[in-house]
Amino acid sequence: MGLFNKIKNKLGIGGVKVNLQIPGQVSKQDGVIDGKVIMTSKSEQEIIEVKVRFLEEFSSGRGDDKETREFELGVIKIPDAYTIKPGDVKEVSFSLPFQLLQSNADSLKEKGGALGTLGKMSKFANNEKSSYFVEADVDVAAAVIDPSDKKDIKLVD
Repeated sequence: MGLFNKIKNKLGIGGVKVNLQIPGQVSKQDGVIDGKVIMTSKSEQEIIEVKVRFLEEFSSGRGDDKETREFELGVIKIPDAYTIKPGDVKEVSFSLPFQLLQSNADSLKEKGGALGTLGKMSKFANNEKSSYFVEADVDVAAAVIDPSDKKDIKLVD
């Protein structure tokens, strides 16, 4: 393999492409997300592992006081060492279990009554918002920067 090909592999150019397929929404009560990671490649590459994570991006505050934190709600590692050849399509199905976290305002809101109203007001006053994402990372032996795909997902009651 020439020097140019080695550099391309390290940078992930012409290497493995990742496409994450998940539903647009899942029920909070289900506690699991089913989906597929689809991989293709323009050159022969060695796949070591597929990692799928469910993430919550929680933000609170306004203006300069706005704070954003990321929480990992579920993770699954699929050790799947194999070689993908040019033109091959590899599909890896997964079931990702997750457990939601609650802020103090969410806990109060669930209690109902006067405490529930206090929780709703607190959540509004603090401008608390959550966004949810599923991210798939594929560990490729030759690449310094591993390919990945990230999709947003909506949680429904």
